[in-house]
Amino acid sequence: MKEMKRTLTLIPVVLFGFSFMALATVFSTYGIAAEISHGMVPGAYVLALVVMLFTAYSYGQMAKAIPSAGSAYAYTQKAINPFVGFLVGWSILMDYLFIPMVNYLLFSIFFSAAFPSIPPYVWVLGLLILVTVINILGVQMATKANILLTGVSLLFIAIFIGLSIQEINGGAGTGSIWNFDAFYNTSEPFSFVVAGAALLCFSFLGFDSATTFAEETINPQKTIPRAVYTIVFMGGLVFIAVSYFAHNVWPDYSTFTNADAAANDIIELVGGKTFASFFLAVYGFTAFGSAMSSQASASRVLFAMGRDGQLPQGFFSKLHKKYDTPVNNILLISVFSLLALVLSLTLVASFINFGAFLAFTCVNLSVIAYYFVKGKQRSLKGTFLYLIIPLIGAVLDIWLLINLDRHSIILGSIWFVCGVIYMLVLTKGFKKAPPEIDLSGQAQL
Repeated sequence: MKEMKRTLTLIPVVLFGFSFMALATVFSTYGIAAEISHGMVPGAYVLALVVMLFTAYSYGQMAKAIPSAGSAYAYTQKAINPFVGFLVGWSILMDYLFIPMVNYLLFSIFFSAAFPSIPPYVWVLGLLILVTVINILGVQMATKANILLTGVSLLFIAIFIGLSIQEINGGAGTGSIWNFDAFYNTSEPFSFVVAGAALLCFSFLGFDSATTFAEETINPQKTIPRAVYTIVFMGGLVFIAVSYFAHNVWPDYSTFTNADAAANDIIELVGGKTFASFFLAVYGFTAFGSAMSSQASASRVLFAMGRDGQLPQGFFSKLHKKYDTPVNNILLISVFSLLALVLSLTLVASFINFGAFLAFTCVNLSVIAYYFVKGKQRSLKGTFLYLIIPLIGAVLDIWLLINLDRHSIILGSIWFVCGVIYMLVLTKGFKKAPPEIDLSGQAQL
């Protein structure tokens, strides 16, 4: 079986996850989240973090048992059955394939507004080429880029918090650093916090990308679960902290002139136009890092599916002779991402959420199937760890899935049906099972 070189440790894997999540997106979604949650964005982030920790737990449990580059696809294929595994792999590809495109579109939108004389396609093509080259050169090159990108994002966030404290102490906003109405205002129904959390769970999409590097990670059974927990928990803390100070600087969300640009107003309030320009640069770095990590993750899911014969092996399972990267898959995703030149941001974003939450649900169910049903770990402790916790995670993910907007459900369903049709062809009308994954090094129950 073709395998990748194991070179990654905990920190590089965590950096890939942070880059995929794009920590600075907490600013771009703040205004809309403030309107939906009636100003209780930090409280909504706390609830979203709790929801995502359940699914992160299930990813960690499955990564211990099945340290494969296939992530959710590999987990469900082995734990439930190959048919479900294929459909989950097909669904999560929708997430991974379209996230780079979203970043190219956002990058062109922001920088075209700042430099209107430069055509938008220049920004799309420039970022796409840079991302593709770095990913072909290998995970070590990408790791170095991720260190820089995550460092710049965290530096900006630290400066923002420092300037916000200075502004609040000077009498701006609430005039007090300690204001817990940001988490829950008793004069507002709790349903607004729930509505905000439903939106902000999307900020965490990408934590699962860490599991796609399992075959390039040293001691993945321990490293990958730790990486997943770290990405979700630390990312959540960053989101909560930024939104908390943003609220205290500008507590009245109803005074935003434009919810989409609310973060720009807040940033300019605390740091002036120079700091707002710094934000533009940071957001450019963020878009680059997320595009790079999502392209790398998608290429490894394609590699796993190709190696197992669920996609043409000769093309999808090929590794670069020198850099040991799935070069064909990286190039294919780049070509697919050229659709960013003609598709709208709304249409592309609609594709993403359906596949993500379907995969999250199935990973939670995989823990139950693998440990509780097949592994018969049904003691009091086993029932709690391998039935109750993942079942709660599955229910929460289904709740988010059915509350997606109409476009997401329709487009996601169309993609899913296409996957069913392809599987019908692959299995000759379900007369034979899809090729099974070869999992060397699988943990024993």
